[in-house]
Amino acid sequence: MGEIELEENVLVIRRIHVRLTLKAEESNWETATRVHGFFADKCPVYRSLKAAIAMTTELILEAPASVSDIAPA
Repeated sequence: MGEIELEENVLVIRRIHVRLTLKAEESNWETATRVHGFFADKCPVYRSLKAAIAMTTELILEAPASVSDIAPA
């Protein structure tokens, strides 16, 4: 999601909100939450944009319905 504003008849991105949805066993949620706390500072895109655009992230954890929901296809 993002918020765009009109500036001198040009659309400008002001804010970006990244919603991360992770299907994982509940036993891994603590690790996922911990990693979410610091991953942005290791992300080249985040680091490139953060000076110009306000960025926030949100982690949504979901339990998989089955093992096939978390296994790569």
